[in-house]
Amino acid sequence: MSLSEGPEQPRIGVDEWVASAEERRARSPLARAQDAIERVPAAVKLVALVVPFAVFPLFVDSAYLMQVGIDTLVFVLLALGLNVAVGWVGLLDLGYVAFFGIGAYLYAAVASEYAGRYWDAAIAIPVIAVAVAVSGFLVGLPSRRLVGDYLAIVTLFFLQLWLVVLINASWSRGPNGISDIYPLQFFGRQVTSLDGYFYVALIAFVVIISFLYLLNQSRTGRAWRALREDELAAELMTMPVSRLKLMGFAVGAGIAGVAGAIYAPVQGAVFPANFDLVLLITLYAMVVLGGAGSLVGVTVGAVLINGLLEALNDADNASWIFYGVVAIALIALLRPWWQPIAVLGSTVVFGFAVHEIAEQARPSLVGGATFGDSRIDRLVDSWVLLPQNILTGDGLPTGWLGRLAYIALVASVLGLTLVRSHLWRLVGLVPVLYLAACVWANLLVSQPAVARFVLIGGMLVGLMAYRPEGLFGKQRVEIV
Repeated sequence: MSLSEGPEQPRIGVDEWVASAEERRARSPLARAQDAIERVPAAVKLVALVVPFAVFPLFVDSAYLMQVGIDTLVFVLLALGLNVAVGWVGLLDLGYVAFFGIGAYLYAAVASEYAGRYWDAAIAIPVIAVAVAVSGFLVGLPSRRLVGDYLAIVTLFFLQLWLVVLINASWSRGPNGISDIYPLQFFGRQVTSLDGYFYVALIAFVVIISFLYLLNQSRTGRAWRALREDELAAELMTMPVSRLKLMGFAVGAGIAGVAGAIYAPVQGAVFPANFDLVLLITLYAMVVLGGAGSLVGVTVGAVLINGLLEALNDADNASWIFYGVVAIALIALLRPWWQPIAVLGSTVVFGFAVHEIAEQARPSLVGGATFGDSRIDRLVDSWVLLPQNILTGDGLPTGWLGRLAYIALVASVLGLTLVRSHLWRLVGLVPVLYLAACVWANLLVSQPAVARFVLIGGMLVGLMAYRPEGLFGKQRVEIV
């Protein structure tokens, strides 16, 4: 019998489990699409990212939308800087927003009526970038031997210390901030229009993402990725681990400083409240959604998160996004194809049945109206329970009932994850979806400031369960 006719032999030097996982991944359409994207030349990817931004002002005639575009580019810059520390070096940096604030206040210190100076932006922005990078280096010095939770605690302490200083220091005007910041000025010419600021931010994005791409392909970039995967192995291979960590802190901080130097003149003022934990959480959401370590992914994640946050400020847009996300999530998570259709159809029938029973038993349970005024809200009015805004028989106001329903929704979702049987999980999903629609119509749609973070958080939780590496991140095999 020849060797080829015998049983399949193990492949020398190949992890069979990893190889089989890669083979399964290679057969999926999503993996093939991702591999095709990775084969696209870097210059083409850069053009694909820049062109939509470049033509954005040509199709927008609203000052509000132009401001959203500028804010999105600032978020993209911040996410790119955070990706250096988190996605490449593997550092859990919770003080990153402080560097953004340092850059903004440094610009206020060199170009404001309060400071009595007006530096040209061509000098101010590079100087601020270097100064903030040095501050990142200094913050990294006592943290270079810390990892994981210990590093997170130290960097979070630095952020809180920075906020305390801003609120109490006289040079920062305390909580009142600095509100007389001059506009950007390049070689004597001021940038006064939103279009001008948009293209300044776009140029900064092109320069920074090009620099980061070259850095990632360099010896330093490869060393960073090795450090992220296994710090001990990197040190045993004679890599300067402490120096690499300090470089990661410094590069990420410098990029945040550039973002701050652009943000301050765009807003015309800086306040301590601009650099709080909410911003930090938002930036981490952008990196996680796009895929830590991927420049394209982080950029797309920043655009999606900021776009969704702005769209969710409007109740009508928020309802479309909510129901659309639920439908897309079911289609993406449930297999085969008939399961999401069956769950959605059963939820609709279940809702009409509950609505009819409630209307016959107690009309006040369906006599209210939702806050939203979109077409989908009007359709949902005849399907979900909408209690009237009066005291119910048990003496609880409708607002408290909505909050209790929200707590019940969270508990039911957690309970659903504990169900082992796939069939019973599908059955339980029907009332959970209906309860989610009731909570949305009665409570969340009227509170966009809360609803948008709840919805974004739910999307991220679902994504992490389905695709932990994010939209554009690469799968990694971890040894536990």
